[in-house]
Amino acid sequence: MNESKETRKRGKGGRPPKNDPAENCLMVRFTDAEYAKFLTMYEQSGIRSKARFILARIFGEALRVIKTDSSALDFVMKLSALYGQIRSVGVNYNQVVKQLHTTFGEKKALAMLYKLEQETIELSKIGHEVLQLCERFKEEYLSE
Repeated sequence: MNESKETRKRGKGGRPPKNDPAENCLMVRFTDAEYAKFLTMYEQSGIRSKARFILARIFGEALRVIKTDSSALDFVMKLSALYGQIRSVGVNYNQVVKQLHTTFGEKKALAMLYKLEQETIELSKIGHEVLQLCERFKEEYLSE
């Protein structure tokens, strides 16, 4: 009986206790319009936690606002996907050339490689156009 009432000694395991733990909790209720406004302010701040955002607003800490341009984000995502496709075309190109040399005779392989070379030149021209469009996009939209 006396053994169960004694306080157990704390071992070294576990998280060390905080010096000043946040134990006081408040509850706030918003209308739909207020909550929508709160969420937009929260998303613009870039703070990860809603509780930290509320504390910063209450105690007047400076808030940073992060604005992202959705058109620039879409452009970068599509450009990344395009570069991924170009890399896969390069891998397929190497496999085709190797297969042509091993399967067909020299004359037939050279004839097919000529056609492949023409398509590669056209793909290179398209790549240069993409680079020019990227530079133009940078100058017009990202220079601000």
